[in-house]
Amino acid sequence: MVPHRVPRWPSWLFRASPGWAQTACALRAWVPQGRWPGSSRGAGAASPLARRGCSSMPSQPPEVMLTQERYPVRRLPFSTVSEQDLAAFERIVPGRVTTDPGELEAHNVDWLRTVRGTLVCQAGCVLEQLSRHVEERGFVMPLDLGAKGSCHIGGNVATNAGGLRFLRYGSLHGTVLGLEVVLADGTVLNCLTSLRKDNTGYDLKQLFIGSEGTLGVITAVSILCPPKPKAVSVAFLGCPSFAEVLRTFCTCKGMLGEILSAFEFMDAECMQLVGRHLHLARPVQESPFYVLIETSGSHAGHDAEKLGSFLEHALGSGLVTDGTLATDQRRVKMLWALRERITEALSLDGYVYKYDLSLPVERLYDLVTSLRARLGPRAKHVVGYGHLGDGNLHLNVTAEAFSEPLLAALEPHVYEWTAAQRGSVSAEHGVGFKKRDALGYSKPPTALRLMCQLKALLDPKGILNPYKTLPTRA
Repeated sequence: MVPHRVPRWPSWLFRASPGWAQTACALRAWVPQGRWPGSSRGAGAASPLARRGCSSMPSQPPEVMLTQERYPVRRLPFSTVSEQDLAAFERIVPGRVTTDPGELEAHNVDWLRTVRGTLVCQAGCVLEQLSRHVEERGFVMPLDLGAKGSCHIGGNVATNAGGLRFLRYGSLHGTVLGLEVVLADGTVLNCLTSLRKDNTGYDLKQLFIGSEGTLGVITAVSILCPPKPKAVSVAFLGCPSFAEVLRTFCTCKGMLGEILSAFEFMDAECMQLVGRHLHLARPVQESPFYVLIETSGSHAGHDAEKLGSFLEHALGSGLVTDGTLATDQRRVKMLWALRERITEALSLDGYVYKYDLSLPVERLYDLVTSLRARLGPRAKHVVGYGHLGDGNLHLNVTAEAFSEPLLAALEPHVYEWTAAQRGSVSAEHGVGFKKRDALGYSKPPTALRLMCQLKALLDPKGILNPYKTLPTRA
């Protein structure tokens, strides 16, 4: 995988169609030539996405079903390669376009010969559209965010977004298999592989995951999508204190183990704001803290038995005071909305000072308590919620309007407190302008100098997302 100006892409073909900037995404599969009914496009109307590769393999018998056959959903226009698409690809890579099914087959099936399972998409695809696309085919996106209806996968990768499924599927550093990136000088870096393992030198894609566009512009992504779970359950519980939240989490890990996919928490003020501004009803009796637990597995009966045993133990031992359980999709979404829409509720409460921190779980909520005493009536609300499963606290302070004195009371105090706990000043939201001069609280000077050297090497003129991410001085 090396930078190149003139691409060499043997025996790979991908689809392009009208509207690709909004919806272009597809499970990697060869699709026979043809046209979607009613579609039309001039030869030069849309810029196609060509699927790149750097190896050839002997063809294998086509005994594995295409996803379009296995999952008979109504397919959209981008599912079909038209003659105009082929002509456009031929102009880009003359003599290197192939539609031979036998030649494409080797690149189209996983090694177990059961699925045609990696998602390859352009960076502008909206996360929620990608989720729908793969779920229709029996898979799930490893990334899920409250902002999935508007965020783009390229931005998610560029900021290394964590989200609600981090506990189950890990970070994008592990699930992203390949990237296509445009460097500052216009060079296209083709690392858009779909290999699970590749030990040939430096793993260059990792430079760009979380770099916030400062080292290169991500234009396409290859991401590993696990099978869609057959059984999903959500429990929403009330806890009497944060100590019980922590004990519930430890018990949950021990009793639910492999089916545990999310463990979220919120404090009482979060629930009050969600009710006041969004009119979402509280499904359990009022409690100082609430937790949302999601399980996902392959056998509903097995999962229900494990979850039932856990809930019985949690209620019987006083870890939780009340709870509700959902297994149907409508109720599951209703419970998730209580957690996912906290940000929306906060935005309706006034000006919001937002902090996204990684902390040791045993100290996760201490900062919220400390800030309430420190700020007093200067703040309307100081709330804490987040992904307890990976030690990620979303700390939010609301006020009637922006105030310099209030900001001075928050910063650098929040960063100093976090540094004293050996935490991170940015868990998943990135750095941008706001935190670039706070990186020193989480990274040693040698690390900061190396970051600046990488930036100078890849973007000597400083034209890529300038003035962000890196500190003013390192």
